[in-house]
Amino acid sequence: MKKQLKDFMEQIGRDAIAIIPAAHEQTRSYDTEFKFHQDPDFYYLTGFPEPDAVAVIAPGHKKHPYTLFVRPRDPLMETWYGRRQGVDGAKKNYGADKAVSIEKFAAELPKLLNGHEKLYYRFGVDNKLDLLILQYLSEQRFRRLKTAYPPHTIIDPTLILGEMRLHKTPEEVELMQRAADIAAEAHILAMRKTEPGMNESQIEALIEHYFRMSGASGVAYNSIIGGGDNATILHYVENNAPLRDGDLLLIDAGCEYEGYASDITRTFPVNGRFTKPQREVYDVVLDVQLECVAATKKGNTVKQRQELSIELLTEGMKKLGLLKGKTKELIKKKEFMKYYMHGVGHYLGLDVHDAGRYFTEQQAKNSRPFAPGMVLTVEPGLYIPPDDKDAPAKYRGIGIRIEDDVLVTEDGNVNLTAKVPKDADAIEEIMNTGRE
Repeated sequence: MKKQLKDFMEQIGRDAIAIIPAAHEQTRSYDTEFKFHQDPDFYYLTGFPEPDAVAVIAPGHKKHPYTLFVRPRDPLMETWYGRRQGVDGAKKNYGADKAVSIEKFAAELPKLLNGHEKLYYRFGVDNKLDLLILQYLSEQRFRRLKTAYPPHTIIDPTLILGEMRLHKTPEEVELMQRAADIAAEAHILAMRKTEPGMNESQIEALIEHYFRMSGASGVAYNSIIGGGDNATILHYVENNAPLRDGDLLLIDAGCEYEGYASDITRTFPVNGRFTKPQREVYDVVLDVQLECVAATKKGNTVKQRQELSIELLTEGMKKLGLLKGKTKELIKKKEFMKYYMHGVGHYLGLDVHDAGRYFTEQQAKNSRPFAPGMVLTVEPGLYIPPDDKDAPAKYRGIGIRIEDDVLVTEDGNVNLTAKVPKDADAIEEIMNTGRE
């Protein structure tokens, strides 16, 4: 049994039961499916990699506090679609106290729920399971609870799981460091290989090939490979334009390793040399990013860090001639949002935008303090549209974002992605000495 599962049991209590479903395969078209990706909450608790499973967690059950309902072994289906663990594998390899065919779940549900005060279950994730649970509870209430005693309180388990996932264990940090290292090495490779005349798609292929060759299961999200003014589009994913001499290239790409995500962004010149205007904008963003990395530490809050990024970038916009006026007034009127319209970072873990609230019930929105074990991205940027007549002509079409993955520690932080250079001189050195 995983430590996370034991901790979860302690938190929900002996009078509760939790039902946590696995993900289902998603149809791509007709009889083909997308590559399967496990539900992160289910994976966090069980480590079980297959679809169509359900974990039933009942801390007060003497014999079987942890039951897995899984697909049964089926020689024909396994010939077509791959091997299954079956009930024996679920117990032997994934620590279930009891394993049962998923085909029996509906019949077992009344017995499972009976006698528990609270049910931890998240509605809206699995519609079929939602209906099954609601139908049973409705039937019992119609009978005025004369034949059974189902839970009278339903609680979203993500209230607990989000907090657990937010604070990484040393084992999780080790996996995240490996995910970060693989992605970092891929970004460095891209710097060394990029040159005018290539296509964005070739850089995407180069990076994602390196991910898989290095042991990652694939990308953590759709890679963003934006050359020229494509970099001013925040979620540009077409990745199919030529890379031109004199343009910048923004790469936002991370991999997934053992379920955990990395998320890195670097911006560099296609030809290996920043122009003077590019360098001016780049250095503004870099200075802000360094300050925000330093601010990602115990005691500071999400809100403070966001406000810091806004203040410093607004000052930078004034320096570049993008904005004019007093900083406080520009911020009050949200003038900065013309060129910086997103948050400075997010939680990172099993999801690239990981679980966990950015505020607590006792605190104002977005004012949660950073605490040891949290991993967050730090990613300020400036995006100057190519047709922006208010911006100096030399800056139009420049988009720059710089992003690292930062672990909060007791005495500061650790930048998990520090091995990727972000100083402009260091980038130019790599690009001009590491080419083959």
